[in-house]
Amino acid sequence: MALDINRIHLLAASDRIALKRHSILRMHQRRINADEVKEALLSCTLVEDYPSDRPLPSGLVLGRTSDGRVMHAVVAIDVVEPMLWVITVYEPSLSDWLEGFEQRR
Repeated sequence: MALDINRIHLLAASDRIALKRHSILRMHQRRINADEVKEALLSCTLVEDYPSDRPLPSGLVLGRTSDGRVMHAVVAIDVVEPMLWVITVYEPSLSDWLEGFEQRR
């Protein structure tokens, strides 16, 4: 079952975002702040779905900040304790992604 993009938007809007230790490290290395992550998640689209990931199914989303910064984030939804977990986040590169950042090269 694909991640529910509307649920992702709702959890982000409700500040129900949790950052995994790995994502915090990567955000620091890539100079991405938590406000930018939230902003990108508020209107993101689902690029890839990973339904067999454990402990929670996850997916890759594409979002943009109001200043146009493009971001990919791998996220998972905990339905028991409603929370959007951010596993990692990065700015996609045209060397790895086709124009629009929705399809891998």
